[in-house]
Amino acid sequence: MSKTVYIAMSADILHNGHINIIREGAKLGNVIIGLLSDEAIATYKRMPILPYETRKMIFEQMKDVSSVVLQDELSYKKNLLELKPDIVLHGDDWKTGIQSMIRQEVIDTLATYGGELVEVPYTHGVSCDELDQKSRAILSTPEVRRGKLRALLRYKPWVRVMEASNGLTGLICEHARVEDEASGTVREYDCMWVSSLCDSTFKGKPDIELVDLTSRLNTINEIMEVTTKPIILDGDTGGKVEHFAYNVRTLERLGVSAIIVEDKTGLKQNSLFGTSVEQVLDDPHAFAHKIRCGKQAQTTRDFMIFARLESLIAGKGIDDAMMRAKIYLEEGGADGIMIHSKEKDGAEIIEFMKQFRAYAKDVPVIFVPTSYNHFTEEELAEIGGNIIIYANHLLRSAYPAMLETANTILRCSRSKEVDDRCLSIKEVLRLIPKQ
Repeated sequence: MSKTVYIAMSADILHNGHINIIREGAKLGNVIIGLLSDEAIATYKRMPILPYETRKMIFEQMKDVSSVVLQDELSYKKNLLELKPDIVLHGDDWKTGIQSMIRQEVIDTLATYGGELVEVPYTHGVSCDELDQKSRAILSTPEVRRGKLRALLRYKPWVRVMEASNGLTGLICEHARVEDEASGTVREYDCMWVSSLCDSTFKGKPDIELVDLTSRLNTINEIMEVTTKPIILDGDTGGKVEHFAYNVRTLERLGVSAIIVEDKTGLKQNSLFGTSVEQVLDDPHAFAHKIRCGKQAQTTRDFMIFARLESLIAGKGIDDAMMRAKIYLEEGGADGIMIHSKEKDGAEIIEFMKQFRAYAKDVPVIFVPTSYNHFTEEELAEIGGNIIIYANHLLRSAYPAMLETANTILRCSRSKEVDDRCLSIKEVLRLIPKQ
């Protein structure tokens, strides 16, 4: 009786390394492909280019593949215990790094029933990074980028978002990556937040909706030219209803995934001032009408409009926030809400979420934990958050560093003393990847 050979793959970009390992597997027995789900892939790398069903169909057509089964997590354990293959086949490139934990779990699981791990030499000359780079043209098209946020909300327990205000900070969001060998996972930012505060500040302007949409669209285009991840735009109040509907179509056409609009009126005052300045809330039905006009202006299902609730900022309380949330969802058709608070303990956020989740179990909720930043992402997701935005941290960390460099040069009358905190010119030249 022929042996069974289990090979786990994601393979949304199929290359000769995948073909080689399948051929090696076929020499040993009947090949079962454990094909990672879209959700599993999204937990450790970018969203797959091809969805699961398409990838499954490709493998099913290969003559060396006997069957394809779903592997819905990075761990092999569940499938191995269910299928009990004689052999697990893998390249020998997973002995170190974050995959080493998964490798050890495979070895331990195989030992429970007498299975065998066979490792074949890694196929050299194949660069996944290079293939990913070549796929950028596809990943950055408006049609593909626009729908990524909705897909991420389906696939991930929460979406991690970082502020981007120009091409350089966009590249930081695009490429920042931390490998956690203890858990065998990789952490990246899923999405970018184009903040009106940061956009205004980098231009040396006050955060009072002074920077017009044309200027902000230029910022978005700068970021989009060098990145592939989805963009959420801080839309402030959204402006006049007629303008908002037009702007939604413009953003949708560009490939922006979502806009967040706040239910305040009059001259903008930053929310983190709280009640120390006058925060005037819009009539909830008028604001719902604005959202409804934006939704009706859309031409695709991909684009999302989130209603930002400022009740807690204005000192109106949780009951007011709940009342407004219901109106914006039911009358306005908002795709989700953002609940904002400047209180450091997070207590009012937690209480609001208890009430809101009793009312709406599956509506996406955005948190911006600038004030209550002692909560971890896991804790915020546990109380019902779906999108977590780090709204201004690149700006806030860049300014002190630049100011200290400028002052040090003034004090020393030369730049030698700042060498250790500056990139070399060669590193600057290598900073921007070749397209």
